[in-house]
Amino acid sequence: MTKVQQTASYTDVTAKKGVFQKLKAIGPGAVITASFIGPGTVTTATRAGASFGYSILWAVVFSIIATIVLQEMSARLGVISRKGLGEAIHDQFQKPFLKFASIWLVVISIGVGCAAYISGDLLGTSMGISTLFSIPQQFVSPFIGVVILILGLSGSYRLIEKVMLGLVVVMSLTFITTMIVVKPDIGAVFSGAFLPSAPSGSMLVIIALIGTTVVPYNFFIHSTMVQERWTSVKDIKEARIDTVVSIAVGGFITAAILITAGATMHGMEVQNVADLSYQLEPLFGSWAKTFICIGIFAAGFSSALASPLGAAVAISSVLKWEGGMRNKKFKLIFSGVILIGISTSVIGFNPMEILLMAQALNGILLPIIAIYLLIVMNNKNLLGTQRNSMKLNLIGGLVILVCLFLGGFSLIDAVRSFLS
Repeated sequence: MTKVQQTASYTDVTAKKGVFQKLKAIGPGAVITASFIGPGTVTTATRAGASFGYSILWAVVFSIIATIVLQEMSARLGVISRKGLGEAIHDQFQKPFLKFASIWLVVISIGVGCAAYISGDLLGTSMGISTLFSIPQQFVSPFIGVVILILGLSGSYRLIEKVMLGLVVVMSLTFITTMIVVKPDIGAVFSGAFLPSAPSGSMLVIIALIGTTVVPYNFFIHSTMVQERWTSVKDIKEARIDTVVSIAVGGFITAAILITAGATMHGMEVQNVADLSYQLEPLFGSWAKTFICIGIFAAGFSSALASPLGAAVAISSVLKWEGGMRNKKFKLIFSGVILIGISTSVIGFNPMEILLMAQALNGILLPIIAIYLLIVMNNKNLLGTQRNSMKLNLIGGLVILVCLFLGGFSLIDAVRSFLS
């Protein structure tokens, strides 16, 4: 081998190692991706594709950009300040009223929201197994709840990170492969992704697509989990790669579900996300149901794990409980949320009124928590030179304005539904 060939070979190996090292950085961002791709996202994306084809695919693109912007801030906050978002909010305000109001807004709204959604998350998780083996969901969901409870009580962020990363891989293989197999119209896909439109009756679905992706409690999870992985300003680049790559993959999974539904179910009324499997039988044969049910299970399990984790992280952070997941109070919050989910799923209770309240609460909460995040990210004493630039503030402000509009629309709709 000549000297030139040896140099080229060494360069190739170095490049490969560089890519491998970058992939090894994937972790906390994957937890966020696994968190927002739950039963709500899968169902909403399926209905969006079935009802409107590819025309509102742009909402997925916007939601992913918004999520990357806000989650990058959360990750940077955790790495540089060594504080979670809750702790930073606690320390931001000196006036007693503002401090008290901020703390209890987070405690009550995040806690109630996660408790309201956990039953649906567990039932969504059990849907895959229930559909595949014809076992009632009420029998499957408690078992899944116990497994999640054991994971939470383990006190290990890294274990949860590995589980979530594995679920993201499963969802990617399932839903992206499915999209490729159905051979969608590429021109129509790009048109729907980059030429915004709002067909009649689509506004609530657009809001739902964005609302199931940009999730307030994920800001708290992210700012806490990055502290387990990175420790200094030199790690910011890795944390940013993790955030952008992981969330982009999550967006691709959501888009894949919508595109698949648009290609196979356009014009149909979706009763259940498992309906997608019947439309894929001509392509997958008897494996269609198995394939889709695995994806549904992975999506549900990741979201069901994230709900109690989000509640426990947010509350323990804003109340400044030390010890992270090993703290007894943390475990108590985690266990309480899971037990609520197990209890309501066992009796087949569908807490529609609570879910409507949680929907309204999320409509208000998202822009408020995003505003808190933006305020904290401009704290020079906390972040020094790593505080937000003017450009990031403008982008973040634009995202908040859109969330305010969508949140207001969602709140009005939830109130109307509640009254009716």
